[in-house]
Amino acid sequence: MKITVIGYWGAYPEANGATSSYLLEKDGFTCLIDCGSGTLSRLQNVLKPTELDAVILSHYHHDHFADVGPLQYAFLIYNKLHHTNERLAIYGHQDDLNSFQKLTHQYTDGQAYDPHIGLDLGPFHFQFLKTKHPVPCYAMRITDGDHTIVYTADTSYFEELVPFANRADLLIAESSFYKGMNGKKAGHMNSSECGQLARDAGVKELWLSHLPHFGDLQDLKREAAEFFPGSIQLAEEKLEWIARK
Repeated sequence: MKITVIGYWGAYPEANGATSSYLLEKDGFTCLIDCGSGTLSRLQNVLKPTELDAVILSHYHHDHFADVGPLQYAFLIYNKLHHTNERLAIYGHQDDLNSFQKLTHQYTDGQAYDPHIGLDLGPFHFQFLKTKHPVPCYAMRITDGDHTIVYTADTSYFEELVPFANRADLLIAESSFYKGMNGKKAGHMNSSECGQLARDAGVKELWLSHLPHFGDLQDLKREAAEFFPGSIQLAEEKLEWIARK
């Protein structure tokens, strides 16, 4: 089980970067978690878009969703050039039906996940938790049966995140704000809240992602470490986590 950061900025990509996107892999199965602005360009440093087996989306804000359109065009052009019929399944929730319907294109098939039931996708099982965000958004708990990754997606802090992330091997938490800043109205967490969540959930490792465009990003890591004594990484492109046997 392996996950690689493709994009990690909040709101919009900095130069030569991308917003939220993570590549999940095991046994030859590849799944893209979120597909924010700039994803398609950065993804091609790791693999060809047509090598993807699936995409799964937490919600439909542009910094998590914008490159679905370019990805659909990539499949369209590839199939036209190579006279093939490669198709891609894109999974999303139906709380926003208009956005969900955009997942289906000539060579992509929109597939609904039921947040109350979960989803089996390749070697992975996904569980979902609705977050505190201005639009419907779902955190994901992903397991291959041996290891667990939890991705908060976009959310302000709320108590239910703690049992949802319980004893995860890796927690990918959005840290849009610095210590002492209140992100609740915007539906985001700060660095201290990420550290507290990691500590209270007893996770093994913490990645801070969905990073802000101001301040010293290293402060986010220092502030989270005031609460969480374990390993903390600031998300960066091609940062990898690989499950240890």
